[in-house]
Amino acid sequence: MTIHRLGRLACVVVLDAVLLLLLAAILPGFSTDDFAAALALAILLGLANALVWPLMIRFALPFTVATLGLGALLLNGVVLLAIAEIDQGVHVRGIWTAVIVTLALTVLSAVSNAVLALDSGDLWYRHVVRRQLKRTKLAVESEVPGILFLEIDGLAHEILQRALRDGNAPTLARWIHRGDHRLERWETDWSSQTGACQAGILHGDNHDMPAFRWWEKDRGKAIVTNHPRDAEELERRHSDGRGLLHADGASRANILSGDAPHSMLTMSTVLDRRRQGRIGQDYFAYFASPYGVALTFMRCLGEIVIERAAAIQQKRRDVLPRIHRGGSYPLVRAFGTVIQLDLQVAAVTADVLAGRPVVYTTFLAYDEVAHHSGVERPDTLAVLRRVDRAIARIASAVEHAPRRYELVVLADHGQSQGATFLQRYGESLEQLVRRVVEGGEGKVEASTAESDEGRGQLKAGITELGTRPGVTGRAAKAISDRQEQKQALPAGEQPPEIAVMASGNLGLISFPREEGRVTLEQIEQRRPGLLDALRAHEGIGFVLVRSERDGAVALGANGHHLLDTGVVEGEDPLAPFGPNAADHVRRTDAFPHCPDILVNSRYWSDVDEVAAFEELVGSHGGLGGAQALPFVLRPTRLPWPEGDQVVGSGTIHRIFCGWLHELGQDGYDPFVPEAARA
Repeated sequence: MTIHRLGRLACVVVLDAVLLLLLAAILPGFSTDDFAAALALAILLGLANALVWPLMIRFALPFTVATLGLGALLLNGVVLLAIAEIDQGVHVRGIWTAVIVTLALTVLSAVSNAVLALDSGDLWYRHVVRRQLKRTKLAVESEVPGILFLEIDGLAHEILQRALRDGNAPTLARWIHRGDHRLERWETDWSSQTGACQAGILHGDNHDMPAFRWWEKDRGKAIVTNHPRDAEELERRHSDGRGLLHADGASRANILSGDAPHSMLTMSTVLDRRRQGRIGQDYFAYFASPYGVALTFMRCLGEIVIERAAAIQQKRRDVLPRIHRGGSYPLVRAFGTVIQLDLQVAAVTADVLAGRPVVYTTFLAYDEVAHHSGVERPDTLAVLRRVDRAIARIASAVEHAPRRYELVVLADHGQSQGATFLQRYGESLEQLVRRVVEGGEGKVEASTAESDEGRGQLKAGITELGTRPGVTGRAAKAISDRQEQKQALPAGEQPPEIAVMASGNLGLISFPREEGRVTLEQIEQRRPGLLDALRAHEGIGFVLVRSERDGAVALGANGHHLLDTGVVEGEDPLAPFGPNAADHVRRTDAFPHCPDILVNSRYWSDVDEVAAFEELVGSHGGLGGAQALPFVLRPTRLPWPEGDQVVGSGTIHRIFCGWLHELGQDGYDPFVPEAARA
């Protein structure tokens, strides 16, 4: 051990002793006789953390992960009580006092270390990387480089450009300025949301996925992308066994797995009891730090305070657009921006040090906050800076990996901002439909897509626990089963006459009791006035229906576009949505499960706004604005199509597979631009 490290260790021990004296002065139930007793406690705590904790956590790891780290707080308290029995100059009254002392010491130590820079430079290495290196010392070195695909959910190309300029993504900006990486833009399909985009990126196929949620008449139920059973079904439909991650890859916190043998918090695999690994083993490095979970717990409390303060500030300054940000959202935000972010970094670090050839993970933190705060509000950009730091930590672990890695940062889609449809016009899409078609109540059922994916990921964690043996697994399975029962129709009950769903600024209207695709002529005959009310509404850009005579038709207030022939009469309702809009809409119309009516909100180009059909400030799922224009930040040595406009997540899949092939990984096809365009 070097003199520098001995000196730093002595400083930390003395500082902890001072902090313990401070806590003894202000916390009831905790006291120390003098500085010598506090110093002895600090030394014993350090020895326990170094010698006893690693042994304890090996046995308690499943319990710790199953309780989302709260079990580790109790273990910390038990350790402190045991030490108090040895150090007679220290007095602790009960387990909860011990837990509070541990939490307070963690926070004070973190603050003081940051101020004094005692741990700057190698804190992450010592607490995560070095521990994980010991566990993966048998990893086989390889001359074939791997790729880490790090997705920032919901971050549009133009938002990242400004973040790079303004210092809100300093790590990514540094890569570009060094010439290591280049920023590229691509365009999603009509359904600009995580389910369809990840199906394309990870499996090369997002056919028949019109939205985040849609009604399937042949199954008599709705399918929801971020429900585990539905995600499992979607992967079954789209997987050919050779997804992006099939060659010993790892999927972390995604909707679909890309056929990865290693997965955690992935919607499509959380119900699979046969997948590799035992609960928590991928997160061992994170929980191996005795104060790591305590610090995470306190950071979660801090995030809740930040969220409430930001919401109050928006209301006080009358920032518009804005939505109500109460209920369970602050807890969901804390999970997505603190707990899951920490666990993802630990899991990907473990994958890197194990030498896995390809890894894909989705950081949902920015997307979650942008939905509720706005795409470039101060607290949203603060979360983006946190994601940037997480990427920097992963990059630092690459230096110790048994193979070289290329780091690719990307978004699956962007977000577009605007006041919601309900806020603008005083009624929701469902209320509009009901007002036009109903003579009475009870005929129309409405449901939103629950596109705040933090809540979905939290449910995935609970479901994943339910696949494990033991009391915790059985309790988690019971919770998951109750959620599935709520989503299913009661036995013998008919589906609704009309189902209205929302996926950002994309609305879906289906007639579940009528077989097949209901045509324009049938709608006008059976529900006169509905299509006229929709197409003429100020907040609706266009409506897609299928005509018995003309085929697919996009209807607007002052004209229509016949998609099968390309004939436009009057004003083209697709013109504000870009040159590829007709192709996107035509493709979706051909889906077997295309809804009877698809409604895309208006896009106000002068203020760059859309009107979501669900209550979110930032939204995605349809056409209009930056939601359909995400990015890929690629290493300069990996090629990008020359002069080609990259459209569709399936094209991104083929580009990525081409990179893996070019790097020498087996089982991947080279990228062929002509095939991608086809």
